[in-house]
Amino acid sequence: MRHGTRSTPDLGEGGLSTLIKNEALRLGFSLCGITHADPPPHHVNFRQWIGEGKAGEMLYLHRQEPKRGDLELVLPNAKSVVSVGLNYSPEDGATNEGASGQVAVISRYARFDDYHVYMWAKLDELLAFALDLVPHSNGKRYCDTGPVTERDIAMRAGIGWIGKHTNLISRKLGNWFFLGELILDYSLELDPPETPHCGTCTRCISACPTGALRGPFDLDARKCIAYLTIELKGSIPTELRPLIGTRIYGCDDCLAVCPWNKFARQSKVDVLMPRSDLQSPDLVGFLDLSEEQFKIKFANSPILRTKRRGFLRNVCVALGNVGDCQVLPRLRRFLLTEEDPLVREHASWAIDELTPKCVVN
Repeated sequence: MRHGTRSTPDLGEGGLSTLIKNEALRLGFSLCGITHADPPPHHVNFRQWIGEGKAGEMLYLHRQEPKRGDLELVLPNAKSVVSVGLNYSPEDGATNEGASGQVAVISRYARFDDYHVYMWAKLDELLAFALDLVPHSNGKRYCDTGPVTERDIAMRAGIGWIGKHTNLISRKLGNWFFLGELILDYSLELDPPETPHCGTCTRCISACPTGALRGPFDLDARKCIAYLTIELKGSIPTELRPLIGTRIYGCDDCLAVCPWNKFARQSKVDVLMPRSDLQSPDLVGFLDLSEEQFKIKFANSPILRTKRRGFLRNVCVALGNVGDCQVLPRLRRFLLTEEDPLVREHASWAIDELTPKCVVN
C-alpha cells in the first residue's frame, strides 16, 4: 500500500511510535511493539527445520523461506515492523483442557468465525493510520498467512517470548493471542526485545500427546495433532491415530498447560466469542453432514479449510478412540453410504478399533 502526499509535522521516531501504538490499542489490539526490519534472528534455525523435513507437507513454508529471511523482498526499503497481538481467551485465568470422554475437541481459535477477516480489517485501519503519518510512505500488513517469521519478530518487538513449545507467550496474556504485523519503509523508535521466562518448566513438552515436541524448541510438525488434523491432506498415520483422542481440529494441550495462562484475561471482542455449537459438539452428529451442509455450517469458520473429507476423516478417528459401542452401528451405516475413499478408510479403521471391544448383535 502506498500513501499520498499530505504533509505532516515532523514528530520524530519516538512520537510516531507512540501515535501508532496508541492507535493500535484504540483499535482493540491487546499488545503492540516495534522492531527493525533486519533479518529475523532465528531464520537460520527455521531454514534448517524445513530442510530436515519437519514441516511435513506444508510446502508453502518452503516457497516463503527466502522472503521470511529478508523483509526487503516483501517490502522494498523496509525499515520497521509493528507487531500486534489480539487476545482471544474465552475466560480469565488458566484452563487445563484436553481430549476426554465422548465430546469432540476443537482448538480454541476455531470455535468462532475465522479471525483473519477481523484481524485484516483492523490491520488495514492501523496501516492507513501509519501511512498517513509520513508522506509518500509504503507499507504492508500480514496476519499468519504471509511470508513473515512473526514469532521471531514479535519477540524482538517485546510483546512476548518464544516458549519451549515454539509458540509465543505474553506476560500479560499467557498463550491466547493472535499475531499481526505492519511492515513500513520508515524508521520508528524501537522497543526492547522480550527475554524468555520459561525457566526450568517443561510442562508443554510433557503435555504433547504424540511426542511431537521432542525437546525445548524442537517441534516435529509431522507428529503434531494440529498438523495431522488440519494441514495433512491425506491419511493420518495409523500409529498416531489412537494418540489423537477426540481432537478433531487442532490441539491446544501444550498451550493450555502453560503456567503463564494465569494472567489470561477474557477477550472483549464479540466476534471472538466461542460458538455454542462448537464448545462441546457431538461427534456422531457430524457424520450426517453432506458436502453442502458442511459448507453451510462452517461457512465463516477456519474449519472449512480441511474440507468435508478432512474433517470427517478426523471425526472417524475420534469415534474410533471413544470406545463407545453405541457408535458402532452408526459407523457401519455411514460406511455403506460414504463415497470418499479417505473418509471410508478412516471409518473402517474406527470400526476395526471398536469391534473387538464390543458385543456385536
